[in-house]
Amino acid sequence: MVRAANAVRPRLARAAGTVRPRLERAANAVRPQLERAAAATKPQLARVQLARKRLSRNTGPKTVRTWQYTAGAATAGVALAVTVATAAGPWDSTGQRTAEADRAVALERTGGTDHGRNSDTSGSSDAAAGAPRPAPSAASVLIGLGGAANTVKSAPTGAALSGVLGPLLGDAALGSRHTAAVVDVATGKRLYGTGADDALTPASTTKIATAVAALSAMGADHRLTTRAALEPDTKELVLVGGGDPTLTAHKEADGWASLRDLADRTAKALKKRDLHEVTLSYDTTLYAGPELHPIGVNVNLAPVSPLMADEGRIDDSTSGPVKRVTDPAADAARAFRTFLEGHGIKTTPPGPSKATTRAKNLTAVSSPPLSALIERMLTNSDNDIAEALARQTAVATGKRASFDGGASAIAATLKKLELPLKGAEFHDGSGLDRDDRLTADLLTALLVKAGDPSHPELRPVLTGLPVAGFTGTLTSRYTNGAAGVVRAKTGTLTGVNTLAGTVVDQDGRLLAFAFLAADTTSPLAAQSALDRTATALAACGCG
Repeated sequence: MVRAANAVRPRLARAAGTVRPRLERAANAVRPQLERAAAATKPQLARVQLARKRLSRNTGPKTVRTWQYTAGAATAGVALAVTVATAAGPWDSTGQRTAEADRAVALERTGGTDHGRNSDTSGSSDAAAGAPRPAPSAASVLIGLGGAANTVKSAPTGAALSGVLGPLLGDAALGSRHTAAVVDVATGKRLYGTGADDALTPASTTKIATAVAALSAMGADHRLTTRAALEPDTKELVLVGGGDPTLTAHKEADGWASLRDLADRTAKALKKRDLHEVTLSYDTTLYAGPELHPIGVNVNLAPVSPLMADEGRIDDSTSGPVKRVTDPAADAARAFRTFLEGHGIKTTPPGPSKATTRAKNLTAVSSPPLSALIERMLTNSDNDIAEALARQTAVATGKRASFDGGASAIAATLKKLELPLKGAEFHDGSGLDRDDRLTADLLTALLVKAGDPSHPELRPVLTGLPVAGFTGTLTSRYTNGAAGVVRAKTGTLTGVNTLAGTVVDQDGRLLAFAFLAADTTSPLAAQSALDRTATALAACGCG
C-alpha cells in the first residue's frame, strides 16, 4: 500500500500542474459574477476586514497531511463565502481558493500569502512575469468558536428565525410535510426547528451521513487499491478489485488511479519473469450480496462492484446520469486485457476468479485520499462513490460488504460519534432508496460534527459541499441570490426535495441547516422554495 501510494504521488503532482490552467480560466469566467455579488455584499466585507488584517502576516505554504490540509480548507471555506470568493479553483496549502486571490486583486488589497508565486528573485519568477501582488488571507470561519479575535455578534434568536423562515417553509410547493433545523455551528445549539426530530426520506442528503461514517471509520488519508496478482506455477493473472469507484480507463487520468498505468506496470513485471502469455481472471470477492440496487437498472447508478472503470459509464462523462454497462467488473477486465495486449502480453478472455493467499502481487494503483473521493461524491452527488464508500465502511468495521451491511456500518459508526439517530433508517449509502429516513436534527448534527475542532478528519464533508452558483449540483442555482454564500448538499426523488448545508449569516455566524420536504408535486417549484429559504437564512441579521 505504501509503495503504491508513493508511486502514484508524482503522477498526482503532474495532474495538478495540468489542470491549473483550466482552473485559472474558470476563475476568469466567473469574475464578472463575483464583482456583481461583491457589490451586494459590501457590509459583509467590512465586517471581516478586521479579521483579514489580523491574518495578513500569514507565512508561505507548509507541508501538511491530508487531514490538516482539508481542515485548513474548511476553516477558510465559509469565510470565503462571506467575501463571495468561493468561485473556482483548488484550496492552496494555506486554506484559500485561487479565486479568492483574483477577487482580492480586483479589490486592490495587498499583503497575505503568496498564492503560487515563486519565492526566488530570478527572472522566471511570477513576480518578474507581472503576476499580481499577494492576496490577503481570509478570515477564519471558525472564529466563532471563541478566542480574543472573536468580534462576531450573538447567534440569531429562534423567534427572529421563525419570523423569517416560517412563511417560506409554508410555501405550498414544499408539499404537505416539511421539517427544518438551524444550528449554530460554534455552540451546537439548535436555533430553529420545526419537526426537526421527525424522520423523512432524505434522498441524496444521505450522502452527508455516508461521508461522515466513511471518514470516521477509515480516516481522510485512506486509499483504495486495485492490484494485479500472479498465481504461482499456473500463469494465472488476477485483476483484484479493491473497491475504487474512481479507477479510470481514460487516457487522461486527471489524478485518479489509472487502469492503463496498472496494465503498463503489469506488463513490465511479467516480462521480467519472461512471461508473455497468461490466463486472465478478475476477483470481485471483496463485496457480497446483490450488485443491483433495489431501484433496479438505473442511469444514476451502476451495479455495485469492487472492480469497475469509470463507474461503468458508456461514454466519457464523469458525473450525472448516463447508461451503464451491465457487468462493470467484466468490462474493466476486458479493457485491462486490451491494454496488456498493447504491451505485448497475450491473454485469454477474462473470467471471474479469486486470488489465493499464495498469489504474488505484481503491482497496484491507488486512489487519491479518501478526502478527495468524499469531496467528489458530495459535489457531484455521485451515487457510485456513495455506495462504494458504504461498503468500504462495512469492510473497515468488520461487517458484510453488502447493501445491508453498508447501511448497518453507517448507523453503527454514527452511533459511536454520539449523533442523534432516533428515527433514522439506512438502507444504502446514496439515498436512492426511498425507505431511508433521516431527521433535520441528525443532518445538522452531522455538519456540526464535521466542523468540530476535535474531528479534523471530517473536514472534507464541509469542503465537499457544492457552492451555490458555482460548483456541482448547485452550479445553476442561486445565480440571482446567495451565489457563493450557501454551501449545501441537494436531494431529489419523486415527491421529495431536501437541502442541507452551511451559511454565514449577516452577522458572521456559521450556521448549519437542513430542510426536508415530502409529497412535493413540482420538483422545480420545491427546489426554488428551498433555495429562497436558504438565501433568506444567509441574509438574516436575526441576532
